[in-house]
Amino acid sequence: MSSCRKTFEVTDAAIERDPAFIPDITALWSDGYRPTSRRFINRLREARDEELTDEEADELDARINRVHDLRDFPFQVVELGAAALEDQVAEIFVRINSEGVKLNQADFILTLMSVHWEKGRRQLEAFSRAAVDPSLRGPTSRNPYIDPSPDQMLRVAVALAFGRARLQHVYNILRGKQLDTGAFSEARRQEQFGRLAEAQEKVLDLTNWFEFLKCLGVAGFRSRRMITSDNALLFSYALWLIGRFKFDLDLRSLRPAIARWFFMAHTTGRYTSSPESQLESDLGRISDLEGSDETAFIAELDRIVNANFTNDYWEITLPNRLDTSSSRSPALFAYLAALNLLDAEVLFSDVRIRELLDPGVNAPRSMERHHLFPKNYLARHNLTGTRQVNAIANMAFLDWAENGAISDSGPAEYWPVMSGRLPAERLKRQAELHALPVGWEQLDYATFLERRRHLIARVVRNGFATLRADGGPQTEATVEDIIDAGESQTIEFKSTLRWNLHTQQPDPKLEHVIVKTVCGFLNAEGGTLLIGVDDAGKVLGLADDFRTLGSKPNTDGYELTLRQVLDSNLSAPTAANVRIRFPVVRGEQICQVAVAAAGRPVFATPAKGSGAGGSEFWVRTGNATKLLHGEDMVRYQEEHWG
Repeated sequence: MSSCRKTFEVTDAAIERDPAFIPDITALWSDGYRPTSRRFINRLREARDEELTDEEADELDARINRVHDLRDFPFQVVELGAAALEDQVAEIFVRINSEGVKLNQADFILTLMSVHWEKGRRQLEAFSRAAVDPSLRGPTSRNPYIDPSPDQMLRVAVALAFGRARLQHVYNILRGKQLDTGAFSEARRQEQFGRLAEAQEKVLDLTNWFEFLKCLGVAGFRSRRMITSDNALLFSYALWLIGRFKFDLDLRSLRPAIARWFFMAHTTGRYTSSPESQLESDLGRISDLEGSDETAFIAELDRIVNANFTNDYWEITLPNRLDTSSSRSPALFAYLAALNLLDAEVLFSDVRIRELLDPGVNAPRSMERHHLFPKNYLARHNLTGTRQVNAIANMAFLDWAENGAISDSGPAEYWPVMSGRLPAERLKRQAELHALPVGWEQLDYATFLERRRHLIARVVRNGFATLRADGGPQTEATVEDIIDAGESQTIEFKSTLRWNLHTQQPDPKLEHVIVKTVCGFLNAEGGTLLIGVDDAGKVLGLADDFRTLGSKPNTDGYELTLRQVLDSNLSAPTAANVRIRFPVVRGEQICQVAVAAAGRPVFATPAKGSGAGGSEFWVRTGNATKLLHGEDMVRYQEEHWG
């Protein structure tokens, strides 16, 4: 126990040497509270460089006294009779742990496994232990990408066995509950555990595991240093298993398809917010294909990929997401993956970037990313903010020796010298892959950053294109494809802008629904809002909204009204980040609002008549838009924009 830190730890050699710990708290009762407290405080005084004040000593003594008083703490006990059934024991455990400090749904299922299938739980634990134990010999689950936990691998098995992602439903399924009637059956429970066992065997099979991990390498991701979302990896594994065993896809066909899917899911943060809801939706779309041939599976994955990687994403959203200094940005790792796919060299060097990112490589300083506009050069021009100086667009892989030669010189000074050492064709290729604008060394810093972000996005797009079977450019998603992909983190349907379908009257309050949806997209990964399409994907058209537009009941009047609604209710103008089109789908004209991710937080005014003051901060989580306040809002902004 550490009285200084108010924590309990399992004792080891380090804790026994640490004067901030009482290594054996049983001394409080065997030797007595006072002697133990005095020994601890005296030992701490001797070890500290600065004096321990009387006030600090009194506070430490009081903490130790509270631990000593645990002997008299009234613990509540639930005593079960010897006749209690295993099902009852598991149910009581779940009910008790549903209050206070909550366990997650995976913990409940693992507990149920302990009762009805202990071997299965031990298999999950053994797989996870082997992934982190370097002393084991022979084939193990150890890999360069992830240290999986038992509950993570359980989620993959559940997705394969039942096509479900929400574990609260799966817990009842495994208990043998018929979800439509509520009745329980022992035979059904055994059947469901049998399905789970069959799926888990495939999930933990090392051949399957490492065949899947090859997909990450194919996508350009070399090690865990490039992985920001374990969910993207694990849920992609679930889809790999479904393609392999439910659609009988061969490895050659499956590998690039899953590589494309992982690249998209990881880059767009598909499984970052509300991951269960998003995976549940994805699994539902895949399950609708069962009975189809193997090409249907890949076609559906690619349809969703294309619906997310639209032209607007590449040209607006991704450049905006690169407007950060975060060293853990998914957009940055998409760029690094693209450089790997395109076999890029370190700037001014013949070393391949992929060699620097390989697992197990502890690169010297020569293997790091460095500033194109050096820090001291920017400081001389009064640019010192971390977000500006360390912007992704100001960083590139340089050999340290060459960076030393650059020193604090401005690019106009060092670039002619360094570039003159390379053959023209090689320099051209390096400049292209490192996304250096023509004449970049002469640009002012802000213009350089903006242009380079767009060029980086182009490199990412070109790198992703290599994952296509034909190596050609990506097929642009049609509006039909977007509708068929369904609502998600980046796709939302709304029936109308301002016409209330229930009252059959104009309703200005509905405009706020559009405002908060666009605000949520701006503050997340961007997305596409389709107005004139209901939640089920049925195309309704804009006829009802046109009736509310007075003298301009047409697309011009509609766009003008929508722009006014957005610009008067959002804290940032939408001209650069919101594109409005009016495609005809299934015989009806709808409004397609393509929203790019914003480079800064965007706020919305509250709905009129709501009584709320100030402004609102909306974000997109899964297929919903959520209002954040206080610490949650601050934390999100720090993590999202750096």
